[in-house]
Amino acid sequence: MRSKQRLYHRPKNFGRELRVADFIRVELTDLLRNKMRDPRVNVSDVSISDVKVSRDLAYADVYVAWHGASDNAPEEELLSVMQNAAGFFRSELAQRHSMRTTPELRFHFDRTEAEAQRIEELLARARRP
Repeated sequence: MRSKQRLYHRPKNFGRELRVADFIRVELTDLLRNKMRDPRVNVSDVSISDVKVSRDLAYADVYVAWHGASDNAPEEELLSVMQNAAGFFRSELAQRHSMRTTPELRFHFDRTEAEAQRIEELLARARRP
């Protein structure tokens, strides 16, 4: 019998919270792409960049990136939409795993891409004579 290909890339010796975080990241990405039907969010512009789960598995901090967002208004709207859909996401996650409880999802905006672009611009300015 052929074994299923592992979607979660961390070895077994990592803590359980890291494996759960990988599971949540992969499954939320799938839910976002295939089941979220909110017209305010263009799912092709949104990605789950990171998930951090508390050691007791009670909370999962989900970091969401919105590609192409230029001001803070879309960030607030995205976080509002995602937080309103947290119950839906949590119930869908509960159906996809066999853990006793499903972590409560808390959404945060990931500004890594914008910060990286800002640093690149500063470096480019510094290199110019």
